[in-house]
Amino acid sequence: MTWWHSFDEQPARRLMPPAAPHAVSRLGHVRQWRARSCDLQLMFGAAPFVEAPGEEMEPIEGDETLGAAPDDGLRWRFAALLQAPPEMLLRADGPLEWAHPLFGFQHTGVRALLKARHLLLGDEMGLGKTIQTLAALRVLLHRRQIERALLVAPASLLEQWRRAAAEWAPELRVMVVGGAPAKRRWQWRYRAHLTVVSYETLRADWDALLSENVDLARLPTRGGWDVVVLDEAQKIKNPDSEAARVCKALPRRRSWALTGTPLENSVADAASILEFVTAQSTIFPDVPRLRMLLARHQLRRRKAEVLPDLPPKIVSTLALPLTPEQRAAYDETAQGGAEALRAALEAGELRFDGVLAHISRLQQLCNFAPGEAAFSAKLDDLRERLGAVLEAGERALIFTQFTNENFGARRLGRELAAWKPLLFTGDMDVTARQKTLDKFAEADGPPLLIISLRAGGVGLNLQNASYVFHFDRWWNPAAETQAEDRAHRPGQTRPVHVYRYVMLGTIEERIDEILRAKRRLFAQVVDNEADEEAPLSLSRDDFFALAGVMATNDRQHH
Repeated sequence: MTWWHSFDEQPARRLMPPAAPHAVSRLGHVRQWRARSCDLQLMFGAAPFVEAPGEEMEPIEGDETLGAAPDDGLRWRFAALLQAPPEMLLRADGPLEWAHPLFGFQHTGVRALLKARHLLLGDEMGLGKTIQTLAALRVLLHRRQIERALLVAPASLLEQWRRAAAEWAPELRVMVVGGAPAKRRWQWRYRAHLTVVSYETLRADWDALLSENVDLARLPTRGGWDVVVLDEAQKIKNPDSEAARVCKALPRRRSWALTGTPLENSVADAASILEFVTAQSTIFPDVPRLRMLLARHQLRRRKAEVLPDLPPKIVSTLALPLTPEQRAAYDETAQGGAEALRAALEAGELRFDGVLAHISRLQQLCNFAPGEAAFSAKLDDLRERLGAVLEAGERALIFTQFTNENFGARRLGRELAAWKPLLFTGDMDVTARQKTLDKFAEADGPPLLIISLRAGGVGLNLQNASYVFHFDRWWNPAAETQAEDRAHRPGQTRPVHVYRYVMLGTIEERIDEILRAKRRLFAQVVDNEADEEAPLSLSRDDFFALAGVMATNDRQHH
């Protein structure tokens, strides 16, 4: 027999015989459930039964409504009568309809989420962490194990989460929190199954709403939100940031973090994320301890392991000399800037942001020489390669960390105007971004998309592109890998060719060395590939040294 709820204000329980032909279809009517209609309970004891025998699941602390039966067999028979087991709900021929069949490794991920109160889902980019999370939330709601979930994501991904929820869990009542502060207040109060909010909005609303005595976790159940999910959880890698403070303070019964890059710059990144996952106030960033915690709380799969049929990703580094015009501008800026920084250091006035500004200026000169004339070795090479790629009917992505008219995405858009490229940058609103992605997805749409790395390096599905160009290099190798995996992900049918530009005799060569060191660190800690000689972080001193010696080193190269 199966329990199901009617859709009136006071939900009724109706009993359906197992042979009833419409019993299974009734399970699909959840789209009209009210968020508080999950009142089906078994009064047995102090610890909740939530899984079948043989499935290990920790009791949910503070919940005394659903408990252990005096006899395990009796308990299982009651639960079997009242709940569909997760495996049945996940099956393609089960009572729930799924947009597409789940891969086997995605089944494993969903089961891990269902069983764990504390989990870091660290799958590589492109393995469907979004799908696995929505499937797990959907099953938990169907089994009446949760009522409300909070999902925190980068602002650029909110619309994609809304669309994914409509596709993979259409019966979930979803509220995306946004807009003016007055509008957001009632959105927080709305009893959705899934509330979706950006890190920035959550941070802005937290103190304001608490000061008005509005509890962001207004729930009928004890312990706060049933589930809090952090997407792109590397957003809280800095434990001193406001985003990290607020996310770790959210009252919750389950903590799920989603990121393929729990370590970006140093082991402290992973420690901060694990503090949220495990609900521990402080985790010392020690490599052996982090390995132990990741082994306990992380589920990580790599594409090579679970998708052997995925086409290969072929990465090439393109080392080019600067044009004469670029070299003259670069050498002058490098020498003058280094002297100015050393003078500031001697006077005790050296500021870190001044160092970063100087490094950024040199990187821009590696893209283009100053002025309207298109003096750029990268651009010359890119034009030639794009001509062959696009003529062959392929599509391409170009990533750059800069967006401005002189050295970044907009300059590239102007220089490559013959191919009518699309632009995707952080200063575009959500609607404009989505229109751009929709146009690029059209079969006869523009074949070239220029993306600012920090705006479009995560969360996008761009499998129709098979060529990726990194026009310049970012400090974080994980961000580059994430960007490449916008194209190299399930659904891709062609090999993905990745090109990374490095200008000889410039700061880009040193950056390339740093990125390789960081990749070794990531493999050492996250993938547990021992490399005891890998550096543990890039310190501020490293940046100062990089800025202070580059003029000498560059002249030696030149």
